[in-house]
Amino acid sequence: MSSIDHLDEWLTIPPADLPGRSAIPVRILPTKADVHRAFADTMFEELHAAHAAAKSISLIVPVGPTGGYPLLAARINEEGLRLDHVTFFGMDNWLDWQGHALSLDHPSNLEGEFHRIFLDRLDPALRPRPEDVIFPNPTDLDRSAREIERRGGIATTYGGFGFQGHLAFNEPPTSRWTRVSLEEFRDSTTRILAASVDTIIANAQRSAGGNVFAVPPMAITLGMRELLGAKRIRLYTETGSWKQTILRILLFSEPTVDYPVTLVHDHPDIEVVVDTESAQCPRPSH
Repeated sequence: MSSIDHLDEWLTIPPADLPGRSAIPVRILPTKADVHRAFADTMFEELHAAHAAAKSISLIVPVGPTGGYPLLAARINEEGLRLDHVTFFGMDNWLDWQGHALSLDHPSNLEGEFHRIFLDRLDPALRPRPEDVIFPNPTDLDRSAREIERRGGIATTYGGFGFQGHLAFNEPPTSRWTRVSLEEFRDSTTRILAASVDTIIANAQRSAGGNVFAVPPMAITLGMRELLGAKRIRLYTETGSWKQTILRILLFSEPTVDYPVTLVHDHPDIEVVVDTESAQCPRPSH
């Protein structure tokens, strides 16, 4: 079904009915804190199971949502779980106006933030090796894909989804001069792009007091090929009214480049986890 023609119908579905009517498994948890805990528990269990089986594991991870990382770090420390069997692939990062990497201590550098909110909280003896934390590189766009292949693929893509349906920085192709088919978009790889106005405004509101000039104008992202190539996909959101409409589009729309996150419909092992506020019915269009 078209995400335009049936949108108002989807917006009226009671939150309690979403799990039963969605083609995608969705869990609705009471609070933001519950979503953070679910993120931390799910990732810990996967890391622990791989360690117990003496298997290496590679994960694609977001820096947003971030609330689960302190919980995850605390549990890893409590359990003494070494992460020398894990490779973390960051899904995206901000770049400066020329497409260059930001310094690691820049407040918008997502790799730096991953260290601050997670890796730096781990006991030093438990941390992954530095070479096993890999974020997209603007001077070597194919590096992440090469490393993913070399390490045997991705077990799970963990992530959120944006207001306009972007997954990582895979935003809807908007140029009037370039037409991107669904299959081309599904096969997209790591690339540099200008951030959309929507994304800049959203990040300014959340992290810069509404100062859009504090948000970098460009970004680098893993492509949909890398994100969808994982054995499992787990998506989380806990940003309330900001995500109520896109959640309904994610759950009910057929795959479309207009809302990139809908491409997860073709994946065999996907789950979406949201808080109660994010699952509420938005105001319809008419």
